[in-house]
Amino acid sequence: MQAEGEETASEYLRCRTGEGDSCRECRSKYLHSYRPQREGILTSTKTLQSSIHRVSGMLRGIAGVVLVVLGSCIYQAIQPPPPKLCGSPEGPPITSTRIKLRDGRHLAYREEGVPKEKANYKIICTHGFSGSKEYIIPVSQELIEELGIYFVAFDRAGYGESDPNPKRSVKSEAFDIQELADQLELGSKFYVIGISMGTYSVWSTLKYIPHRLTGAALIVPVINYWWPSFPSHLSREAYKLQLVQDQWTLRVAHYTPLLLYWWMTQNWFPASAVAARHPEIFSPPDKKIAEKLMAARKPDQDKARQQGDFESRHRDMMVAFGTWEFDPMDLNNPFPNNETSVHIWQGYEDRLVPTILQRYVAKRLPWIKYHEIPNAGHLLHHVDGMGNNIIRSLLLKEEAST
Repeated sequence: MQAEGEETASEYLRCRTGEGDSCRECRSKYLHSYRPQREGILTSTKTLQSSIHRVSGMLRGIAGVVLVVLGSCIYQAIQPPPPKLCGSPEGPPITSTRIKLRDGRHLAYREEGVPKEKANYKIICTHGFSGSKEYIIPVSQELIEELGIYFVAFDRAGYGESDPNPKRSVKSEAFDIQELADQLELGSKFYVIGISMGTYSVWSTLKYIPHRLTGAALIVPVINYWWPSFPSHLSREAYKLQLVQDQWTLRVAHYTPLLLYWWMTQNWFPASAVAARHPEIFSPPDKKIAEKLMAARKPDQDKARQQGDFESRHRDMMVAFGTWEFDPMDLNNPFPNNETSVHIWQGYEDRLVPTILQRYVAKRLPWIKYHEIPNAGHLLHHVDGMGNNIIRSLLLKEEAST
C-alpha cells in the first residue's frame, strides 16, 4: 500500500506525462505532501549549521587568544629593557665630569695631555665598539709634551656615563662632538680621531661640520656594506669574508633593527662573534696584542656597558650598519687647499674590516691619505710606536714609518 506522499507523487508524474487531468492541482498536492519532510530537513540543516558556527566561533576565540599570547611573548622577546641611567635610583653612580647638551642629555668626557690653555693641538677622540672615554690612542708622553697636545675623549651616547640617545644617528654624532668642543671652549677648529666603530662619528663631522675641523684620522674605520657607491660584487665578496653569525647579525641590524635585541640575546643560534670576542675574529698579530691588552685591562673599562647593552652596543650596530643619511664616498675634500689632511689607517690582516673595501673607499676619495700597514690587524694602533706615527702624520704631515 502506497503512502499518501507516494500516491501524490505518482499522480503528479502521471499528470506530467498527460495521463492526469489537472497539472496545477497535482503539483499543489505534491508540494503540500512533501512540506513536512522539507521542513524537517531544513530544521536539521539549520541545527547543523548552528553547531558548526558555534564550534567555528570557539575555534576563532581560541585562535585569537593564542595569537594574543604569542604576540605578547614575541613583543616581550624583542623589547629591550629600559637603560639603567647613571645617577638614577636603579642606575650606576656618576663619577665622571659631564656636560649637558641642548637636548637635555649628558655627555661624559675625560681630558689628557697638556692643559688645553697651553695646547698647540686639540684632539677629540671617539672610541670604538664596547669602548669608552677611558681609551685614548697610545701616544708617548714625550711626544705629547714636545708637540703640546691636548686630548679629550668622551663616552658616545649610551656608553659609560653618557646618557642614551634613542634618536641616535650618524648625523647626531657630529653635533654631539661640536657641542662638546663648544662647551669646553676648544676654539673654532679642532682635530678628530676615531677608532673602528667610532669612525662613523668622524665621517659625520666631515659631512656636517667640516668647517670646524683642522684634520681627521680614521683608524681601522668601520665599513657599511650597504653604502650605495660600493659595487655589488665587491661588497658581496667582502661580506662573505665574515663569520656566518656576523653576516646574520649585520643583516638583522640593517634590515630588521627592531629584532636586534632579540637576536643578540637569544640562545638558538650563535649571534655576533665580534660582540662575544670570538678568537676567530682576530688575526695572528691581533691575538698577540689582545693577550697583552687583557692582562693590562683597567677596571674602568668594564663600565662601558653599565647602562645596558641595547643603548650602547646594539644601537651602535643599528646606526653603523643601518641606512646612512649620506654616502661617505660622495664627500668633497674639506681641505681643498691642502692646509691639512684626512687619513685612513688600515691593517692588511684585519679580519673585522675588509681591506678590499677600504682600498675602494681610498680610491674613490683620493684626497684622503691611505695608510695600509702590513703584518697588522684591527688592533694596529696598539703596535709599538704606531700611535706616535699616526699623530705625527696628522699634525706634522710627516710620512709614516712602518
